[in-house]
Amino acid sequence: MGNLGVPPPPKAWVFALSAVPLVLLIAGAFELAGRSLGPNPIRELTHVTGKTALNMVLITLMVSPARALTGDPRWLRIRRMLGLWAFAYAALHLLIYIVLELDLDLRDLGRELAKRPFIWVGAAALVGLLPLAVTSTDRWMRRLGRRWQTLHWLVYPVAVLSVWHFWWQVKADIREPLLYAAVLAVLLAWRVWRRRRTHLARRTTIN
Repeated sequence: MGNLGVPPPPKAWVFALSAVPLVLLIAGAFELAGRSLGPNPIRELTHVTGKTALNMVLITLMVSPARALTGDPRWLRIRRMLGLWAFAYAALHLLIYIVLELDLDLRDLGRELAKRPFIWVGAAALVGLLPLAVTSTDRWMRRLGRRWQTLHWLVYPVAVLSVWHFWWQVKADIREPLLYAAVLAVLLAWRVWRRRRTHLARRTTIN
């Protein structure tokens, strides 16, 4: 694929930009700099952290196409950070829901799980992100060897579950989750095309 000559942003920029939604939420929670979380602050905290986690998952999946389009392998260096931010926002999303929304009431949680099955889908996505976050270090990469790459294919079902979780909880206007689903479909289709192209190239070389 072509080389566009576009380098990746510095890691410090990636970290700072990834932290912006969190900083804005904190500012809103304490009503700093004229910011507010609106009439339902807990719902806003839950919504923003969940959507940001989904955004981070999809942005993480965009790193490989960016690397292929630019021909610059340095893009892969920011993928780990993006993935860790995705896990952090997803974990915060769940924590806010359980602690602030449900007030740590396990009986209420049981009723919510029975009434809102999309919560199970979101929980499954978070469970899938957990081993990816734990094994994101160089030490785990060396320890797992080839199995590390196989394990990190979990990001694909995690992305599907994340979009599904978002879509399922929307009651009427599905335009936004439909957009997320379209972006994910393009990212997954690119990977299928890339693998088939690589496979055909290898067969042609062997023959």
